[in-house]
Amino acid sequence: MLNKTAFDDAVLDELEAQAIWAIRECASFQNPVLMYSVGKDSTVLLHLARKAFAPGPIPFPILHIDTGWKFQEMITFRDQTVAQLGLDLRVHSNFEAMQAGVSPFSHGSDEYTRIMKTVALREALDAGAFDLAIGGARRDEERSRAKERMFSLRGSGHSWDPRNQRPEFWNTVNNLLPEGSTMRAFPISNWTELDVWKYIRREELAVVPLYFASERPTIEVNGSILMVDDNRLTDEYDQPPVIRKIRFRTLGCYPLTAAEESHTNSLDELINELETTNRSERAGRLIDGEGQSSMEAKKLEGYF
Repeated sequence: MLNKTAFDDAVLDELEAQAIWAIRECASFQNPVLMYSVGKDSTVLLHLARKAFAPGPIPFPILHIDTGWKFQEMITFRDQTVAQLGLDLRVHSNFEAMQAGVSPFSHGSDEYTRIMKTVALREALDAGAFDLAIGGARRDEERSRAKERMFSLRGSGHSWDPRNQRPEFWNTVNNLLPEGSTMRAFPISNWTELDVWKYIRREELAVVPLYFASERPTIEVNGSILMVDDNRLTDEYDQPPVIRKIRFRTLGCYPLTAAEESHTNSLDELINELETTNRSERAGRLIDGEGQSSMEAKKLEGYF
């Protein structure tokens, strides 16, 4: 009988092999691009893509959608990773909306997300004429994610219809696309949050330090702890920052991403914590479930 470490390694080996197969299939499309959000999932996805084509480079560019509201540590980590690995990074923002002053405060989380993430993503994919976008979404994250195929067909305008998906039989990818259609690929669909962190530990991957507990300036808004990443937050809420020891389970735009008080500051502690909790990973995402702004509604418009 396998001990726990050997069993975990066997599971990770199988998940890795499946993901690498999917990433190699992505290279059969005309013009693929790999999404890089800088979080733990895209860190794993990027590592898997490097493994898939080693010793050569990743044969397609990397795309980051920058809203202008990401944590500063995320942008620093992104730029360091790109420089270290020599990646072909493309960064796209909805500059017209930025110039118009669109923010999480001016338009609310729902409309802000649509404009700065969904619209920006569609703009970037259209501008690059990308027929396949590779993302790090997992089926265990959220209910609408569970409806996705590993290769998910998107219609005109990058729209998603869960009823219009191709079957995943025989491990054969149909890369023929009707005119106006594109494809999304999710090579780590079958991974869990715990799998991701165990793989990060095994492969000794660096991640954004925000995932680990540290003393950081915070305010409390409607029962959620927000990190004060710059003075735009304190200007909006007019609160003096309070130092708390916090960490994040998921990363996004900092005014819409709640922290949790924690003393977890190592991978082993983080994994042990996840093995005993039933709290949703995305509980800290303040954009997932607000009526019309549910994740499924966003995906229908082209969001990842």
